[in-house]
Amino acid sequence: VQLQASGGGLVQAGGSLRLSCAASGFSWDDYTIGWFRQAPGKEREGVSCINSDGSTSYTDSVKGRFTISSDNAKNMVYLQMNNLKPEDTAVYYCAADRDLGVNSAHYYLHFWRGMDYWGKGTQVTVSS
Repeated sequence: VQLQASGGGLVQAGGSLRLSCAASGFSWDDYTIGWFRQAPGKEREGVSCINSDGSTSYTDSVKGRFTISSDNAKNMVYLQMNNLKPEDTAVYYCAADRDLGVNSAHYYLHFWRGMDYWGKGTQVTVSS
């Protein structure tokens, strides 16, 4: 299983970025994919997750600004980030683990530490 995050960069506050996570080596029908971030000096946190039936979950600070989506035919998961704020600055990671059922996205958003597969991060920097 391999995950590769891309799409990070430097953007001004109020701007947008779209992160991409390319995944291979597993069946998309069985997995939940999530985005997580870690800012300097802070603990990693869940940003958004999507499970195999398309159910999604978001952390409160990004609701209404970020949208997670998947393209199973391309084995890709995206995170569209709009109205970015300086506090969104972090290294963003995508991760995957087996679906746990209808609440899988919500579960992994909060209990991500044991997720099996992690990609290398992509840096997002939002200037004020």
